[in-house]
Order: sequence, then structure tokens, then C-alpha cells
Amino acid sequence: MKTRTAIAAGIALALGIGSAQAADPVTLQLKWVTQAQFAGYYVAAEKGFYDEEGLDVTINPGGPDVAPPQVIAGGGADVVIDWMPSALASREKGVPLVNIAQPFKKSGLMLTCRKDTGIKTPADFKGKTLGVWFGGNEYPFLSWMSKLGLKTDGGPDGVTVIKQGFNVDPLIQKQADCVSTMTYNEYWQVIDAGFKPEDLVVFKYDEQGEGTMEDGLYVMEANLQDPAFVEKMAKFVKASMKGWDYARANPDEAAMIVLENDASGAQTEAHQKRMMGEIAKLLDTSANGKLDPADFDRTVAILMSGGSDPVITKKPEGATSTAVYDAMK
Repeated sequence: MKTRTAIAAGIALALGIGSAQAADPVTLQLKWVTQAQFAGYYVAAEKGFYDEEGLDVTINPGGPDVAPPQVIAGGGADVVIDWMPSALASREKGVPLVNIAQPFKKSGLMLTCRKDTGIKTPADFKGKTLGVWFGGNEYPFLSWMSKLGLKTDGGPDGVTVIKQGFNVDPLIQKQADCVSTMTYNEYWQVIDAGFKPEDLVVFKYDEQGEGTMEDGLYVMEANLQDPAFVEKMAKFVKASMKGWDYARANPDEAAMIVLENDASGAQTEAHQKRMMGEIAKLLDTSANGKLDPADFDRTVAILMSGGSDPVITKKPEGATSTAVYDAMK
């Protein structure tokens, strides 16, 4: 999906309007469907921040069958949004992804449980059924369960895991005692289904010491050897962070821009405005999206702490780069 701003820029160039130099194309692959989780990029396109940097940005929505590491490995994108556990696991398996920016500072991942199941602490997960997302989102969960000493094969000393769709139906229909939720999305689906906060017990991964980095920007390692590509990404990150700053300061407007770009028509104004408000709480506010090495080290330590079955087996070398920030003006 090409943004409306990118289309307008293309028309202007075809007519000989504006700069004589063609805009530099960039394709961004989102981790999920068009929603306020990605508002900064849509705002940057709508407000002309990419145009100002001489970029023609195409934003491709994701979905349940779209894996960003596979997309970029196949040449379908210049840069992708992914969670660090997924990116690092992919790197260890042979897809050389490199983090060039980290707009999200905090994790929004949670396990949301029905209070009537008797679950009060993580120790109470034993013997329970938990809904988990896969496709790269399962890694923080598997690491946490391993640290708790809980097998995930459904045995008496572990938990039963069901592959959760991107909804909360298993909790509502009592097929699962807990389900995976995000602070900005699925938790509110549970509330909208009629549950009250006091009916639920929520375990935020951050508060359990299991919070890992989400929604970072990743490119293929070989591309960082090309100075022209690095310069292009520097312009992209600069404009994107400007978009995020604007979205944080103008959340309702940002939500409406997201809705205007939602070709599916599946999103609602109320949900997107609420989502944008929650997303703002997770964003980096100090380093302009530059990855804090301490956050990387913490994520790596969590992913390697899985006992006999860790998400990654060794600390990755070269998985992050400051080359793009060094090139930013």
C-alpha cells in the first residue's frame, strides 16, 4: 500500500512539479495491520516529513501471514518493523537483521487472566491453559515460562498452550485461563467484551522482569555497507521520529490519519484514539529513537535465560548499528 502522500509526490514529479531530482524510494514493512501502533510513519507521510527528506515512502501493512524477516530477506522491503526477540531469533537462524532505530522504549505485552480462574501470581499458571501468539511473538512467553520452570507441553508440571489468533476469543469463551494482550489493543477488546478491570488479573512482562524490546526498525546487514543506503535510512529515521513526535503531541489527529490510511475499514475511531494514547506511553522520549545498549543487553539476557531451550543460544554480534544515527543531520 502506497501512502496518499507518496502517491501525490509521485504525481507531482511526473508533472515536473517540485524538485528536479526524483525522490528516493523506501519500502517499509509493518509488523501488523494499519493501526495506531504505526502512527508515526503514517503521520510522517501525511505531514510531508518524508517529502522534506526527498523520500518516496511506501508503507506495506502486515497481517497474520506476514513475517517481516521473511519479507526483507526476500527483497520485499528496505526496512521492517519487528520485535527484537523475533529479529534476534531470525538472525541466529541465518537472516542477518540489524537494528538501526528503536522508537519504542517499553514493552506493551501482557498476559491477561480471568480472576475467577484463581490465578493470582505466575506460580498459579501451573496446570492452566494460556493463549499465545506465534509467528515470532511467542519468544518472550517461552523465555518467561522456561525461567518459571514450566513446561509448555501440557503436562502436569507445566501449562497448556493454545495458538491464539489475534483476538481474545479464547478468554471470552473460557477456552483459556489467560490470553496474550497488548496494553494498547487486545486488553481493551476484553474490556469492550464486557469484562471490568476488577474481573481480570494482568501480568505485564515489564513488571515481571521479562519485558523485551518491541517495534524496532531493522535492515539487512549487507545494506549498511552502502553509504547511499545508510544516508537514505538516516533521512527515513529522522522523518519517522518527527512523525512520532507529532503523533505523541497530537494523538487524536494521529489516530484519524491512521484511519484514513486503513484500506480494510476494520478500525474504529474510538479504538484508534485510545490505542494512540497507550502507544504514547511506550515511546522513547529522550534519545530520538536511538537504541539504548542497556535495553539490548537486557533483552539478550532474557532470551538466553531459557535453561535448556533458550530463544537464542549466544549473544549476537553485529545485531545493532549506530551507522544510521552517525549519518543523521
